[in-house]
Amino acid sequence: MIYFIFIINIFIALGIIFMERKDPSVTLAWIMVLFLLPGAGAILYALFSQNIARQKIFKMTEKEYEENTHALQSQNEDMESGSYQFHNEEAYKWKRLIRLNNVCGKAYYTETNEVDLFFDGAEKIAALINDIRDAKESVFIEYFIIKRDMVGDALLKALIRKAKEGVEVRLLVDAFGSRRINKKLVEKLKRAGGHYAEFFPTKWKIFTMKINYRNHRKLAVIDNRIGYIGGFNIAREYVGLKKRFGYWRDTHARIRGGSVTDLALRFLMDWRSASNDPVDLSQAYYNEPERPSNVGIQIVSNGLNQSVEEIKFAFMKMINAAEERIYIQTPYFVPDIAILEALKVAAQSGIDVKIMIPSIPDHAFVYWATYSYVAEMMEAGGEIYIYNNGFLHAKTMTIDGEISTVGSTNFDRRSFSLNFESNAIFYDRVVTAKLDAAFDEDLKGSTMLTKELYDKRSRIIKIKEPISRLLSDIL
Repeated sequence: MIYFIFIINIFIALGIIFMERKDPSVTLAWIMVLFLLPGAGAILYALFSQNIARQKIFKMTEKEYEENTHALQSQNEDMESGSYQFHNEEAYKWKRLIRLNNVCGKAYYTETNEVDLFFDGAEKIAALINDIRDAKESVFIEYFIIKRDMVGDALLKALIRKAKEGVEVRLLVDAFGSRRINKKLVEKLKRAGGHYAEFFPTKWKIFTMKINYRNHRKLAVIDNRIGYIGGFNIAREYVGLKKRFGYWRDTHARIRGGSVTDLALRFLMDWRSASNDPVDLSQAYYNEPERPSNVGIQIVSNGLNQSVEEIKFAFMKMINAAEERIYIQTPYFVPDIAILEALKVAAQSGIDVKIMIPSIPDHAFVYWATYSYVAEMMEAGGEIYIYNNGFLHAKTMTIDGEISTVGSTNFDRRSFSLNFESNAIFYDRVVTAKLDAAFDEDLKGSTMLTKELYDKRSRIIKIKEPISRLLSDIL
């Protein structure tokens, strides 16, 4: 039997090497797992590794592609020629970042926006349901996790009410992340005239546990006038009602203005892919954009193709261009070598690099890999803080008090390379100041990691760390 398993593993390894063309470090990690864990290795590979042509998922018609490309090129040319009229100094100073996101991330820049930030789950879900209640034309909801509990059911009931009123309701969830959604309420939503789709479903339940290439976005668009983007999912733990995690500290943004169109386009592209419903992307433009304020925003998304890691590129540019300080909050810190080296160079250059992670592990292997990497950052001169006031799930970064980002992207290789993510980049001092103030408030409930504290970790943790780090390419 053992020889049969080894033969299977050999064929899998050859397939990884010659067929999938993964990154060499990922390939070596999988080969190590397959041959050190002969039986479990093949099972882990079935769960965690599948290769899909991501560039084929989100298709545009020729007309849509021409319109999108023309708009991006025109904006880029105007910025390069100096004819583009910036309305805030942060955007002008960071115009190279805007160009990068324009070219690599296909992210249009708008500066007609107003932003509200939520740091508490109960406040965020209450605002979202209130906006749904006031919807007149359409409600688009896209979440990685919606669970069958009081919070998830409250959202579904709000959507059912709007569908009964004749409002266009579309609900898109990730098939794996939302596998525990209330199916009875989903059926009621469909009977009420609402639409429902699952991202990357499988026909056989045994394979529904595949982890890679999940739609990790958390988006909402109401009447094409209000948009939500950030880290909160929809379940009771995200409003602090699960004892294991306690208070859930996260960050979400509510946007009004021109960037809501980009959120609507992102949703419709995802919807069209998941549902095979040939919706017209021009539906995202049927309302004239408001101009409630002049906050500059770009919506950058991962998963557009396999050759470019759009959000990682944006993060690298932000880190490399920082002059004073970099504040990061993330539940998982498992960066690839490019991001890690950029942060270490920043810290060793005298830039104030602060990274905050949770004290509670919700994914054990990932947490101990995180602990290993933050220790390396500490040695390079960065300051590491362990958040003790519950669970930290926020995914934010601020640079020099000038620009910032909020979204679904963790500082890990899964978010950069495997998941479908979306982040808003804010070119605005006021929004960034609010995020910095939240970071400073969280410091009051955090412990600074020192060499003395790190050296006191138990022997079992010292064993877990290098093993988790060795597997970090496939976590």
